[in-house]
Amino acid sequence: MSDLEDLQMKIRRLQSRAGTAKMDLHDLAEDLPVGWRKIKAVAEKTFDVFAEWDAAKTELAALEKSR
Repeated sequence: MSDLEDLQMKIRRLQSRAGTAKMDLHDLAEDLPVGWRKIKAVAEKTFDVFAEWDAAKTELAALEKSR
């Protein structure tokens, strides 16, 4: 597999993880005030996966531009 294909696969996996994290955060918000102690951990997890996904998309754009 090429670097481009590997990166595209990584982005698809991250997109899936980001969607799951977003739903976890949404579910937590809907159940408030129950589980309020989990807000920080769930939000950090969501932030981290979205940041990783964004970085991978930026890397892909740079790779595609250089070709």
